[in-house]
Amino acid sequence: MKLVIGIIKPFKLNSVQNALHSLGVTGLTVYEAKGHGHQRGHSDIYGAVEYEAEFIPKLRVEVVVPDNMVNFAVQALLDSAKTGQSGDGRVIVQSIEQFIKIKTGERDKQAL
Repeated sequence: MKLVIGIIKPFKLNSVQNALHSLGVTGLTVYEAKGHGHQRGHSDIYGAVEYEAEFIPKLRVEVVVPDNMVNFAVQALLDSAKTGQSGDGRVIVQSIEQFIKIKTGERDKQAL
């Protein structure tokens, strides 16, 4: 089992969610996040005042998938989150040692 993490632009959430659900991924977790890549933030104007935004708002989307679905989930994230602009985000894949459903005690694939 793998944890697939997408760091995405907030307005791409519905697109990402729909793409993952179309694969049969039934659950996902979303966190609000802030950060920057090589662009190190951006300048913006609020009223007549220019200011520097060091951290850019992002969302962190996490899904747990069986090993045989990892490539499909990664591709769905890449396709649905891409705008072609700087700051589109990243996809991270991590191994899961255990996955347990609290309500039933089911483990690993049965807990999905």
